[in-house]
Amino acid sequence: MTDEFRETGSWIRRFHPAPDARGRLVCFPHAGGSATYYFPVAQALSPATDVLAIQYPGRQDRRAEPCVEDIEELAGLIVEELRPWGDVPLAFFGHSMGATVAFEVARRLEAEGTPPLALFVSGRRAPSRVREETVHLADDDRLIDDITRLSGTDSAVLSDPEILRMILPAVRSDYKAAETYRFRPGPPLGSEVVALVGDHDPQVTVEEAGSWREHTTGPFELKVYPGGHFFLDAHMPAILDLIRGHLDVATLGT
Repeated sequence: MTDEFRETGSWIRRFHPAPDARGRLVCFPHAGGSATYYFPVAQALSPATDVLAIQYPGRQDRRAEPCVEDIEELAGLIVEELRPWGDVPLAFFGHSMGATVAFEVARRLEAEGTPPLALFVSGRRAPSRVREETVHLADDDRLIDDITRLSGTDSAVLSDPEILRMILPAVRSDYKAAETYRFRPGPPLGSEVVALVGDHDPQVTVEEAGSWREHTTGPFELKVYPGGHFFLDAHMPAILDLIRGHLDVATLGT
C-alpha cells in the first residue's frame, strides 16, 4: 500500500494526502467540533504539508462511541494513534479545547524523545491559567446559549432540534473535559509555540494567551487578530500563511 492510501483508523482524517510532504500538521478540534472543521486547512496546505485531523469519539461517524471527558486521557489515546505517523516531523494546531489537547499530546511525545516541530495554539488560555467554569453542569438551554455566544456552531444546526439532540452530548462532554482540566506541573516544552487569539474573545484575554510563553523554552510568538472566539474563520488566509511560513523554516532544518 502506498503512503497516499495509508490506513488512518477511526481517530485520524487525512482529507488531502500529501505523501511527498516534508512535514505533517496535526489538527485538534474545539469543544463540540469534529475533524471536518479542518477540511479547508488540509485542502489549502496540501501538497506542501500533509494535514491530519483528529476525530474525537462521540461525534459524526463515531457518534455511537462514548466521549472522553478527561483531556489527559484523551491525549494519551491520541499519542498511540500518532506514533505511526512520526516518520516525518509533526507540528500541531489546536483551537480552544483542541489547543489544550495538542499541548498535552506534545508533552507526551517530547517525553518520548519525539517533540513536535511547532505548536500552534488558538483561542485558548495557557494551561497554567485557570478559570472556574461550570457550563457543562448547566441545562441544555444554557449550553446552547453558550455555543451561540461563541458562534462556534452553524446557526442552521442550532435551529434544528434533531441535530441539536445529536450533538449536545458531545458538546457537554467536551465542555466538561475543558472546564475540569488542571495543568499538571512539569518541564516546559522545547518546541516553538505560536499563540493566536482574538482581541474580543470572551473565553481568553490577550494576556492569558501570552502566558503560553511560560510553557516553552523554545521560540514564542503571540499573534492577535480582530474578532471573538472564532476569529480564525475570518482570518484563515492570513493564519494559513503564518503556518506555512513557520513550517517552511522548521522543515528546512530537519
